[in-house]
Amino acid sequence: MNSPVVPLAPPLAATAAQSALARVADALSEVVAGKRQQIELALTCVVAGGHLLLEDIPGVGKTTLADALARALGLSFARIQFTADLMPADVTGVQVFSAASTAFQFRPGPLFRSLVLADELNRAPPRTQSALLEAMGHGHVTVDGVTHPLPRPFLVVATQNPLDLSGTYPLPDAQLDRFLLRLTLGHPPAEVEAALLASRGLRHPLESLHAVLDTEHVLRLQARASEVHVDAAVARYAVAVASATRQHPQLERGASTRAALSLMAAAKAHALWEGRDFVTPGDVTALVVPALAHRVALRSGAQGAAAREEAAELLADIVRRTPAPR
Repeated sequence: MNSPVVPLAPPLAATAAQSALARVADALSEVVAGKRQQIELALTCVVAGGHLLLEDIPGVGKTTLADALARALGLSFARIQFTADLMPADVTGVQVFSAASTAFQFRPGPLFRSLVLADELNRAPPRTQSALLEAMGHGHVTVDGVTHPLPRPFLVVATQNPLDLSGTYPLPDAQLDRFLLRLTLGHPPAEVEAALLASRGLRHPLESLHAVLDTEHVLRLQARASEVHVDAAVARYAVAVASATRQHPQLERGASTRAALSLMAAAKAHALWEGRDFVTPGDVTALVVPALAHRVALRSGAQGAAAREEAAELLADIVRRTPAPR
């Protein structure tokens, strides 16, 4: 049974944040079974105020996870199926002439939701991806020279299939850099998949998922994460990891300063899972691969799933070789 909406009494303590996150994760686990780690990382991304890239083959639950996130967090939701003929106005909105007022009025597009699923993002043409980039980077869209702010919180969950590259447009580095974390779901464990086959009837588990939190609670969680303390030694450790990527002989391009900032933002949100109001080196190392793997360039020229696996292995090796503060 899903947890009811429970207000968090101010001020929001780290332990209260921990409890709220656990309740949401429990509810999501009823829908996306066998993926607790990925669920917790997705929630970490939300709390850190970032955008999430789900890169995996079709049919493993990417769309379900995005929809379930919106429902459990009480956020408005829109799904955009990206195709080769999708235009920027299809996602941002358009100016429509009103005969009653004899003036143009802005009609918001699907981007004006708190959680937007950009399904198969890499199938959209560059102009449409550019429109999305403005929204992700600045929290607003510009239509006919007029800027329109997006709701808060605002989160893009994008998906792409790393194996099927036919008819796709590779995401530019600037857009990849806007995703705080990149995750893969993979197939569930055999016993979980067998249970799904045995129990799945006509009713989808999403239909019984109710809101655990609401928009106000999500904003308070994000505010609490931003206040988590980062000791100077831990900050130097994160910089040391980022610097090691820039000097690694197998990497053409290492992590940027923005990437290091994203890593620390995710680490601060991760600390709340332990009910702490300070970051440890363990919080940093737990987020290195999902926060940095899509932000580095390999010399090997590998693409798709092979590039993802190689980058993850190199980053894990860098973490092992970089001394952490006690």
